[in-house]
Amino acid sequence: MNGNGRGAEGDHGTDHMEITVTEPLDLTGVRKLGPVVDAVVARRPARLVIDMSACAHVDAAGIGLLLDTHRRMWRLGGALTLRDPSPRIRRLLQVARVDQVFHVVVESGPADAPGTPGTGTLPVASAAPVGVPPSATGVPVPPVRARATAPVRAR
Repeated sequence: MNGNGRGAEGDHGTDHMEITVTEPLDLTGVRKLGPVVDAVVARRPARLVIDMSACAHVDAAGIGLLLDTHRRMWRLGGALTLRDPSPRIRRLLQVARVDQVFHVVVESGPADAPGTPGTGTLPVASAAPVGVPPSATGVPVPPVRARATAPVRAR
């Protein structure tokens, strides 16, 4: 510990912590979950898992909270994992273009793997730190293709 009561960089208070989201992660849900996340991140876990299996909806405020949590964990040398978001929420993360930022695992169930319900995990997206160029993380990134939305007139 150093003089301000915090551990040295990389010194984690606990190895693994988990938060279960049971309400929609909208503005009201963010107001409730924010202080919980703050308290958990303050304990400096090496790994934080947010179980989203009971979360029915996520909006922009919820995505913002998840991004902020990911960023804070990454700065502390930890990792954030989203567990079991519904297919609808996973699609929303894709549409919001943050699916490559979060590490998402989906517990395989009876429909995913017949004969082995709930035995494994399937990584859906890789973790990548926010604000760091993809080339710096070693994760290959496909080229971005832009499409004009308005006709361009020559003068």
